[in-house]
Amino acid sequence: MKKPVLVPLLFGLVGAAILVSLGVWQLQRLQWKNAMLAEIDRVIAAEPVPLPDHPDKAVDQFLPVDVQGQITADEIHVLASTKDTGPGCRIISAFETDGGRRIMLDRGFVAIPAKDAPRPAIRARIIGNLLWPDEAGASIPEPDTTKNIWFARDVAGMAAKLGTEPVLLVQRLSSEETPVTTPFPVTSAGIPNRHLEYVVTWFGLALVWLGMTAYLIWRIRRRNE
Repeated sequence: MKKPVLVPLLFGLVGAAILVSLGVWQLQRLQWKNAMLAEIDRVIAAEPVPLPDHPDKAVDQFLPVDVQGQITADEIHVLASTKDTGPGCRIISAFETDGGRRIMLDRGFVAIPAKDAPRPAIRARIIGNLLWPDEAGASIPEPDTTKNIWFARDVAGMAAKLGTEPVLLVQRLSSEETPVTTPFPVTSAGIPNRHLEYVVTWFGLALVWLGMTAYLIWRIRRRNE
């Protein structure tokens, strides 16, 4: 092999090998993420249990829970939207269990016109999932407490406002005869999983890199003939 061709060939092969290795790594990440999502789906759909005495995010994230008590009229409105209805709010209410505890209940979604509609206190049996959403952050505006509009489900902040334990139960089923919200239950659908896209990107770049290398070598050989 002529020396002018050897350097671009080695450069092309090394570059392609790096891109392929990145694609393989993302393929492994894809398998890991799919297994994680399958486990989350299994936990979400499991048989509900009583509310733990000391819920822990590290252990009880997505845990199905069955509680009975009173949904109070104390509530927070968190901006949200649905594909069919458009903008609206999640209704986060204080829930007083029959055991004397006070936690938060994400009752679900209402459209904007129903944001400030009266929702009197009512007894109910609730089945749902514990959740510590990762929504609050430096880029999220502070809540507008005068209008009772929140921009994220900040568990600690909402608990302080409602005077509850920092525990959020997202409703899946309710015994209410006439529900006033549309449940917005916990699913794994909102957890990002773009690893397949990254796999295609890295392997595609490797093919493009090899194609460019082949073209460069062809140009060099033609020039030297």
